[in-house]
Amino acid sequence: MTGHTIQKIGIWIFAAERARSYIELLKPRLSLLVSFSSVFGFVLGSSEVLNWQSLIMLGAGGFLISGASVAINQILEKDLDRLMGRTCDRPLPSGRISTFEAIWVVVITVVAGALLLLKFTNTLTVVLSLVSLLLYGFVYTPLKRVGPVAVFVGAIPGALPPLLGWIAATGTIGYQALVLFGIQFIWQFPHFWAIAWVSFDDYQKAGFRLLPSTGNKDFSTAIQIMIYTLFLLPMGLLPAKFGITGINSALVVTICGVLFLAQTFLLMRDCLTEGEKARKSALKIMFGSFIYLPVVQIAFILDKI
Repeated sequence: MTGHTIQKIGIWIFAAERARSYIELLKPRLSLLVSFSSVFGFVLGSSEVLNWQSLIMLGAGGFLISGASVAINQILEKDLDRLMGRTCDRPLPSGRISTFEAIWVVVITVVAGALLLLKFTNTLTVVLSLVSLLLYGFVYTPLKRVGPVAVFVGAIPGALPPLLGWIAATGTIGYQALVLFGIQFIWQFPHFWAIAWVSFDDYQKAGFRLLPSTGNKDFSTAIQIMIYTLFLLPMGLLPAKFGITGINSALVVTICGVLFLAQTFLLMRDCLTEGEKARKSALKIMFGSFIYLPVVQIAFILDKI
């Protein structure tokens, strides 16, 4: 193997590693979940004939805007991420890419995402997508060190994707879109708080204050997680009530809601004991929240089509 060949292989390896770091900066799994939520709203808002081109481009644009949002979050928190075990190996705190590079990734993805949405959806979708980005990147992010109000603020951009999908399909904000927004908005609270419970020690190192009430892993916090999860039961029935979907998805949502709620009672029980039991229960709620949302959304889509 010649020196020139070895040099070319080295360049390819370097380029591949850099590209992997750029993709990692966009948190592709989270951004895909956000993108799917917008596609979900689009399908429910569409008439009998589905515009596949708009749907695909909405998903792509939503992925890029979501990726830019979480990249902004990482740029602003790069020094704090170095303090936490769960985030210290991210591209910025680990030094795999520079802040300058990350900013350019944000600029390119925001512009590309906005142009896709503008061409294949409508202006209102673009405007609200950018509002979501600003709320998440520049309001929610600094509020994480202020107090649990950050969870309320973060729940707004977190719940916007299905509403944006509905707007992309219809061009209007109807009560149906607000119902979809409401379900995902309420879901954010047990989701965020379970993550904050599991990551409590790391979050303390960074000064993040996201748990409600006393701000501690205690019975009061467990009660609030249970209450918001309980609200998901009636909220999940509203799409059937308003004729957005039917009875089949209502049954699926009810079953998922009851199972999700049952996990919160385990946390309430275990938080009164010593050791790791409460953390394991919170971890189950966290994973349960990840499962609940896509399963419910898929059930709604299947009921619609």
